Amino acid sequence: MKKSDLCYQQYVQILREELLPAMGCTEPIAVAYAAAKARETLGAAPERMLVEASGNIIKNVKSVVVPNTGGLKGIAAAAAAGVAAGDAGAELQVLAAITPDGIAAIGDCLAKTPIEVRHADTPHIFDIAVSVFRGEQSAYVRITDFHTNIVCIRRNGETLLEKAEDGGEKAALTDRGCLSVEKIVEFADTVELDDVRELLERQIAYNMAIAEEGLKNDYGANIGKTLLKGHEDDMGYKLRAWAAAGSDARMNGCEMPVVINSGSGNQGITTSVPVIVYARETGASEEQLLRALCAANLVTIHIKTGIGRLSAYCGAVSAGAGAASGVAYLQGGRFEVIAHTIVNTVAVTSGIVCDGAKASCAAKISAAVDAGLLGLSMYRGGNQFYGGDGIVKKGVERTIEIVGKLASRGMVETDKEIIRLMMEN
Repeated sequence: MKKSDLCYQQYVQILREELLPAMGCTEPIAVAYAAAKARETLGAAPERMLVEASGNIIKNVKSVVVPNTGGLKGIAAAAAAGVAAGDAGAELQVLAAITPDGIAAIGDCLAKTPIEVRHADTPHIFDIAVSVFRGEQSAYVRITDFHTNIVCIRRNGETLLEKAEDGGEKAALTDRGCLSVEKIVEFADTVELDDVRELLERQIAYNMAIAEEGLKNDYGANIGKTLLKGHEDDMGYKLRAWAAAGSDARMNGCEMPVVINSGSGNQGITTSVPVIVYARETGASEEQLLRALCAANLVTIHIKTGIGRLSAYCGAVSAGAGAASGVAYLQGGRFEVIAHTIVNTVAVTSGIVCDGAKASCAAKISAAVDAGLLGLSMYRGGNQFYGGDGIVKKGVERTIEIVGKLASRGMVETDKEIIRLMMEN
C-alpha cells in the first residue's frame, strides 16, 4: 500500500482518531467532561445539577471507580468531579490533574449540591446531558454517540453550539468502510512507521505501565495476579495475566492513563498488552512490534465498527481477536492466518455479555485473550471452524459483518434487560 493511496491516509487517520489517551473508565470520564464543560459555560459553581443519561451510560458508570475522587463510584460522583475539579479543556483527561484539595472539593460538592440522575428517553445508545443551575442562571451540555462529541451547549436558554444529531459518529469520524482484514495486513506491512510511531509508542508506554501496576498492587479481584501465580513461565498465561492486570487497575481506581481503542480503555489494553508482552518475550524488534500493533489495533476497530461503541456484546471479544492477530503477525502470519484466527476467536466468545464496567471485566479480558490464542493455535494445527458452524460464515469479512449484526441488532433486547436488572438495585 502506497503512502499516496487514499486508503493509507484513511488508516493513519483512523488510528489517530481511536488511539487516544484517557484516564479512568471512559464513560464516567465522559460524564465528568460534560459536567466540567457545563460548569465552564455557567461560569460559576452550580447550586444544583441534573444528569440525564442513556441506559448504556448508566450501565457503564454504575460500578466503576471514578479516578482521582478517593474511590467514589457512579454518575453523581463523576458529575461532581467534573464540576468541582475537572478541566474541560483536557477532554478525556478531564480528571487527570486533580489535587488532594480537588478531591476534597468533590466531596464537598456531593455533600452540598443536589445532583439528580435520570434515565434519558433517547434513541441514542450513547447520550449524556448535564444541566447546571445557579439562581436564575443555567447551562446545558449534551454529548452523543461518542465520548467527546458535544452536540449542544446552551447558557440561560441561548444556544451557543448545536450540531446535527442524525449524522452521529459516522459523520464525525473517518469512514470505516475502507477497513478489511486483507488491507489491514497490507497496511501493517507497508506503513511508514514515522506516521504512526508516536501513537503506538504512547500506547506501549501507557498500557504496559498500568498493567505492571495491576500486577504489583491489589486492585479489585486481582485477576492478573491470580492468573500468573504458578504460571510465571507459561506464555499463554503471561499474555492473559498482563492484559487482565491492566483492567484490574483501571476498573478499580488506578489514576494512570491508558491509550484506548474504539472508545474503551479495556479494549485498548486487551488489544495491545498481549502483543507487547509476546514481542518482548520472543525478542521481536521494535519495527516488528509497531507493525504488529498496527494490525492488532485496526482489526479491533474493524470488528467494533459494526458492533458500535456500546452494546450488550462484550468489547473484549473484539479486542481479544485483535490481540491474537497481532501475535499471529509477530509469528510471521499474514492474511490467511490472521483471517482464520479472527473467525475462530469470535466463534468461541461471541456470547460474552457486557454488564457494565467493573472488576469482572478483567476476567472477561482473560477469557477473550485465551480464545484468541486458541483460535490462532487451532489454525496453526490445521483446525478451524467452517462457514455454517453457528454464526460463522464463509470468509472473514462476512463473519465480521454477522458479528456486527448480532451485537447491534440481535442483542438490543438483551441490552435493555441487562440495564433493567442492573437498575433494580
